Amino acid sequence: MVKANKKKTVGKNKRAHKEPAPFVYLDHAATTPVDANVLKAMLPYFDKYYANPSSLHAPGQIAGAAVNNARDDIAKILNAHADEIVFVSGGTASDNLAVVGTVNASTIEIKKLFGADAIPHVITSAIEHPAVLEPLIKLERSGKIELTQLKPDRNGVIGVKDIMEVINERTILISIMYANNEVGTVQPITEIGKMIIKYRKSNNTTYPYFHTDACQAAGFYDLCVEKLHVDLMTLNGGKIYGPKGIGLLFVRRGIKIEPMIYGGGQERRLRSGTENVPGIVGLAKALEIVQKTREKESERLTKLRDKLIQGLLAIEKSRLNGDAEKRLPNNVNISFMDIEGEAAMLYLDAKGIYCSTGSACASRALDPSHVILALGLSYEAAHGSLRFTLGKSTTVKDINYVIKVLPDVVKRLRAISPVSLDMKQF
Repeated sequence: MVKANKKKTVGKNKRAHKEPAPFVYLDHAATTPVDANVLKAMLPYFDKYYANPSSLHAPGQIAGAAVNNARDDIAKILNAHADEIVFVSGGTASDNLAVVGTVNASTIEIKKLFGADAIPHVITSAIEHPAVLEPLIKLERSGKIELTQLKPDRNGVIGVKDIMEVINERTILISIMYANNEVGTVQPITEIGKMIIKYRKSNNTTYPYFHTDACQAAGFYDLCVEKLHVDLMTLNGGKIYGPKGIGLLFVRRGIKIEPMIYGGGQERRLRSGTENVPGIVGLAKALEIVQKTREKESERLTKLRDKLIQGLLAIEKSRLNGDAEKRLPNNVNISFMDIEGEAAMLYLDAKGIYCSTGSACASRALDPSHVILALGLSYEAAHGSLRFTLGKSTTVKDINYVIKVLPDVVKRLRAISPVSLDMKQF
């Protein structure tokens, strides 16, 4: 039997190769993917070592040991004591505990020292995360504190001298974030901390305490609390390739704060509730990884960041928001006049580019960014801002793609815009 010859089909029957759709994720300030090594460390505590870490039986002791080991590991990274690490449900919970807990703990003492009508004084900046600003504003409106919100300079930097000028004898807390989540400006935390210590020594007082929200800075800068001279520091797993729903508050020994959640007395009675063992293990592992790689990764991302900034500023009527030098290695925030940032973000989304118009925590609100406005820029500049935040997966190819796509997006939106403003409107 003779076998028929099979002809090879070329071209017609061969499926055309289709390029995969772009996926350029540039919203790492909102959240990061979980690192594979972090996930691996967490998995056993979901289904194998799942017991309550407060239980006295053997399985509970295994879970409790995991929490204690994570606390020890984090304390070493921060150059702190293990009993100064308080695990909470995230950055917002940590910020709230820091500011509200400090106010509640100091109120009686302030009244004893200065009279029944005296209230604590708190200093913060006008560009803080809402997790700091909103509870402080609520305390101010209810008459429980006097609040001073310092305005930054045009680039988003808070002046050390400006803080010194508004401290008074009732100032119990100063809260300044390490690096801004929207415009990326890095604050002079060490210098502020030194100034506060000098003030306390000169006035023979334990106040003011110094709190910093370091969620955005944790992947790029030294977190040694002794070098920073901070008394309270906030960190969040979801910003450093760790799990969401877990964070911590560093509370220096001797600092008085009151809890906001009562119950079983976990976490030094400062945050009752069964500990999130997988989350705590993941947070410790994530912090270990980003701190080990931060210098090399910062160098890599800074080059990509600057390339993106240069490419986008080539678009007419654009402006970089935040300090060009004192800036997170992964942050690019640019305003484009005569367009709506939300519209541009949706156009980019359709092209496989994922960014934001400001703080992800407030992205559902269409109000202009309070950070951009605090820089002294116009509502138009705030509404036309886009934030690109780079991460471990970001490549040169990604940056080139954004530089290629965005000019046309801006052009199309300006073509249908009802306004055409002068650059002086910035």
